[in-house]
Amino acid sequence: MSPDLATRLGLPAGARALIINADDFGMCHAANTAIIDLLQAGHIDSTTLMVPCAWAPEALAFAASRTDLDVGVHLVLTSEWADYRWRPLTGTRTSLVDEGGWFPRDVLSVERNASGDDVAAEIEAQLQTALDAGVDVTHLDNHMGSVYGLLTGRDFLGQVLELAARHGLPFRLPRSMEGTGNDAALQAQLTRAAAAADAFGVEIIDRLWSHPFEAAPDESYEQVRDGFIALLRAVPAGVTEIYLHPMVDDDELRATVDFGAEKRGHELRLLSDPEVLQAIADEGLVRIGWRDMRDLQRGERA
Repeated sequence: MSPDLATRLGLPAGARALIINADDFGMCHAANTAIIDLLQAGHIDSTTLMVPCAWAPEALAFAASRTDLDVGVHLVLTSEWADYRWRPLTGTRTSLVDEGGWFPRDVLSVERNASGDDVAAEIEAQLQTALDAGVDVTHLDNHMGSVYGLLTGRDFLGQVLELAARHGLPFRLPRSMEGTGNDAALQAQLTRAAAAADAFGVEIIDRLWSHPFEAAPDESYEQVRDGFIALLRAVPAGVTEIYLHPMVDDDELRATVDFGAEKRGHELRLLSDPEVLQAIADEGLVRIGWRDMRDLQRGERA
C-alpha cells in the first residue's frame, strides 16, 4: 500500500487535506447537541460515537437517520470521569473492569490488565451495536488512546486492525509525528504500527493533531481560537485529522466532567467562528471525510 494517501484519494499534488473530527459523540446530551448541530452545518467532517455511554441511544438514532454523514465508532476501554462511568457491553466478568465493575479510569490499567481476547470481544460488540442500530459506520478510532500501547508498549492494535480489516473500515492511526514532536522511540512505534495496518489493508492517515484538552489558566476564548487558527495554518501537504471535543458548556456537562467543560464549550464556538472558517478558506485546505478513506479501502473510488 503506497503511503501517498492524498494521491490515492485523487487529490492534486501538494494538497493539504483536512478531516475535522469531533470525538465523544454519545457521551452525554451536551456532546450530542453540539455535534449534531456541527454535523448538520458542515462545520465538522466526521464524528465518532461512544457506544457504551448512557446517551449513546440518542446519538445512534441520529446517525441511523443521517447515513449521509460520516459517523465512526470511538472504541472505548476506559471511563475517565469520577462520578459518571460506563461499563463494557460484554459484561463485568472480564479483565476490562475495575473493582466497581466499570471500565478503568486510566489507560495504564488497560495496558496492564486487559486480555487480548476480552478486548477483541468488546470492540466487536461496540461496532456491531452501531451497525445493528442502522449506522453506516465510516471508520474506527479509540478513546484516550487505550489500544496504542503508548505507556507500557503492550498494545491491542492487532485486535483493532483485524476488526477494521474484516469490516472494511479505516482506523485512526498516524504514520508520522510530524508537527507533534521529535520522539524517536514513539515514531519507531508508529512506523511499526503503520506497517501492520498496511499488512491488514487498513487505511490510516498521515498525521493526527489536536490541542490541549483544558484551557490554560485565564485563557480567553479568543486565545483558544487563535491557537486553533495557528494549527490550521500549519497543516502540511497530505492528510491530517484534527480532533476536538465540542460540547455545550451547561449544567449537565459541568456535572459530568471533572475538567475541561469551558474548553469544550470554546471548541463548539470556534468551529463555527467566521475567523476560523475564513482561515480554512484562506489556507486552501481541502476538507475530506472518513467515508473517502473507507471508499478507498473498499475499492469503491472511481
